[in-house]
Formats: sequence, structure tokens, C-alpha cells
Amino acid sequence: MNKKVLVLAGSPRKGGNSDLLCDELIRGAQESGNTAEKIYVQDWKIAPCRACYACRGTGSCVQKDDMAQLLEKMIDADVIVLATPVYFYSMDGQMKTMIDRTLPRYMEIKNKEFFLIATAAAGAEAMERTIDSLRGFTDCLPNAKVRGVIYGAGVYRKGEVARTKAMKDAFRAGQSI
Repeated sequence: MNKKVLVLAGSPRKGGNSDLLCDELIRGAQESGNTAEKIYVQDWKIAPCRACYACRGTGSCVQKDDMAQLLEKMIDADVIVLATPVYFYSMDGQMKTMIDRTLPRYMEIKNKEFFLIATAAAGAEAMERTIDSLRGFTDCLPNAKVRGVIYGAGVYRKGEVARTKAMKDAFRAGQSI
């Protein structure tokens, strides 16, 4: 069955390490007959959550930015990829802001498969806090299943990940969809 894959690239650095892993996963997914769309979270206007909870009764945020459109894409996808560089042992701000803003409709992001991608100058162990935070988000979603985690470890400079095993891991993850 052809699946709709939504790749949410959290890095503000296009062509960076986590972005290259996104591209490899997409290549594998497309070779397996799936469709894929990559969204650079930084390119979308997404303001931080105000914690006003006006969305509780309406399912709609009072803020009029791009998040409502992104939520539709998340709800419509079969597979969601969350990709982020690791900043101070956590996901970057763009990814966290986007996750927080799913509040109005997060219960509709259900029955999804997820792949998590993280890149860091440190080793995989140093990325566990980040992966735990991303899993924390998926744990809040009905019937979400994390199908795989790709660690781009030991990469700092733009493009360094291209010479690592993580590229093969990302491609294989895409093929497995």
C-alpha cells in the first residue's frame, strides 16, 4: 500500500546533517512506492503556544499562522518523520514550538507510524534525552508507533553525516515504509 510520508525537518540549516538524513529516508520511501513531502519547519510561521487553552472547546487555535495547515498535513499523513539537530541535549526550538502547537488537534494525529532522526557532534548516548522528548510527544498520540530511530552521531560540520552509517540507516528506514 502506498503511504503518505510527511517529513518535518526541524533544523534551521538546510543541507545540514539532519536534512541529509531526511533526504535519504525520503529516497528510500519513494523507491518503495510511497509519496513523501518534506517541510522545513523554520519556513512556516508558527508562533509559540500561549497556553490560553481556548482550543480546548473549539479544536482551533486563536493564533492565525501556518500551524493549522501543518496540523492538517500531520493528520492526513500515514507516516511522520521528526528530524532535529541536538541543541544542548534537546530538540531545536523550531521542532519544540511545532510540537507544542499541535495541542488543538493532537488527538486527531492518530494511528501514525513515526521515525525519529537526531544529529549531534556527540555520540548516540548524548542524544537519548532528545529522543526521549520526541517519544514523549508520540506517547501522547493515540495509537502512535515509533518504527525507527536514526542517530547521526559524531557529526558537527555541515555534510559530515554523508560519510556515516546513519545514511544507510535512513535509506533502509525509508525502504521499510
